[in-house]
Formats: sequence, structure tokens, C-alpha cells
Amino acid sequence: MNKVYPNAAAACADIPNGATILVGGFGLCGVPNEAIMAVRDLGVTGLTVVSNNAGTSTSGLVHLLNHRQVKKMMSSYVGENVVFEQQMLSGVLEVELIPQGTLSERIRAGGAGIPAFFTPTGVGTLVAEGKEVREFNGRRYLMERGITGDFALVKAFKGDRFGNLVFRKTSRNFNPMMATAGRVTIAEVEQLVEPGEIEPDQVHTPAIFVQRVFQCQPHEKQIERRTVRKR
Repeated sequence: MNKVYPNAAAACADIPNGATILVGGFGLCGVPNEAIMAVRDLGVTGLTVVSNNAGTSTSGLVHLLNHRQVKKMMSSYVGENVVFEQQMLSGVLEVELIPQGTLSERIRAGGAGIPAFFTPTGVGTLVAEGKEVREFNGRRYLMERGITGDFALVKAFKGDRFGNLVFRKTSRNFNPMMATAGRVTIAEVEQLVEPGEIEPDQVHTPAIFVQRVFQCQPHEKQIERRTVRKR
């Protein structure tokens, strides 16, 4: 039951070329940066990456984009990354832009074993191209498919060596559902504790969804855009 790996490199060592990877985080909160760097150093290519954000021009997934390791991105908010923009516009990077709520639900559905669902979001827009539309109770709905991945890279505030995880605040937006939707979930945790040190009622992701855990190094919390009131 000990799922602890010594570091990110060991935990990510068997990610192959062409893998589909779910990467947690919301903005720069809850991003598994050490795992991302381990994938970069691994040198794998042809990746499909599912992430709400594409990072910024200096942080997060940009390190994979800079090395042309990503073939396709499935994302919602991508406006902070110049490298992403350049690769998308030049045709180097295939991009599937997904409404944020739909992306979240597609991942949750995938983790729950639900192959598809219907949503009114996107009906009559470019999002609906090539997708089935049905009418329920007089309203049109778009069929969206659940998303799963070969690997899920998530970042947690605390985890035990069995793989039970606790997330903090904004980092709970995408990490918990991604942890359920990966065939192999790799959890990067700030605090690694013994089983029993996390109260059962405080567990956000149960250990059954997590295959590997490693403790990351202390790091500075980053902010995409610092906004403060004038004095």
C-alpha cells in the first residue's frame, strides 16, 4: 500500500510518447509543476494534454510547449501563454477549446464511468460542430463525451502514503476530478503524512483513485496577475 515515490522523475518515468495526460490546476493554483518538469526532462513527445489552463509564458505547461512535446491541447482558458498562442496560430499545436463548465463535467463524467452527457452549453455555436444535438422538454442539448487519460498529474496540499489527498481552496477546482479520471494518477503533495493523520471527513480524493505520491520541494506561490487597490 505504500505508494510513495522518491521524486517526480521516478513517479513519471514510464509516461510514454503519445500519452494523454490530465494536468490539474486553476490559473497557477494547484499546478503540479515538478511533475510537469519531470515530463519535460523525460523527453516524451506527441502528448495530448487536458488542462483548464495552458500555463503562462513562463510557468506551467509552457515548459512542455517550448520543447514541442505537446501534439494537442484540450483547454478552456488559454489567454496568458504567448507560446501557446504562437503554436496554435501557426498550426503546430492542435487545440480543442472547451467551455470551462463543460470541460469540468467531461472530466468528472470520465472519472465516474459516464461515457457521455447532454448540456445546453455550446448549442448553435462552433462548439457544436460535428456533435449530436437532441431536444429535451423543448430545449436543445449538445452531447459531450467524458474525458479520461492515461495519466493524471495533480497537486495536493496534503497526502498520506496510501494516496488520500487534501486540496486547498482554488486548487480544488480541477484536481479532484482529474484524479478520478486518470488510469494512473500521480499526486504531487506539499505535505506527506502517515495514514491516519488526515481526518476521514477531510479527505477530498480517496486513496483508491491515486497510484503514486511524491513530496515536492518548497516553492514560492505564483500569481498570474497581481491586482491591488490604490492606496
